[in-house]
Amino acid sequence: MAHASNIVECAGPDSPYAFENIPLQPRNGALDAKCPICHGFGQWNSQIDLVSFRCVRAICDECHGAGWVETGTDPVALPDIVMAPEGYPKWIVRYVAQADAQTAGRDGML
Repeated sequence: MAHASNIVECAGPDSPYAFENIPLQPRNGALDAKCPICHGFGQWNSQIDLVSFRCVRAICDECHGAGWVETGTDPVALPDIVMAPEGYPKWIVRYVAQADAQTAGRDGML
């Protein structure tokens, strides 16, 4: 039996239901300003059902989902996946300069 639904499409972080049921990301100490795009959430709803609250979320390209951005000159740690010498993928942490962190996900550095 199908359930009732009221699906809303969100065009971006400025949409009315973009941050419905999304908590603010905790500040980890290394990052010291809320992201100007997602305002500290790190993600937003690109689609949400206002009845069941099921949603499809988009990750912020500016802060890479952290919700916070580095304002100083410290390197920024970004999670990445690389191929191990043994032939399987593994998680690593890549450190990039603060200026490069904003374009790292978009330019294929990850």
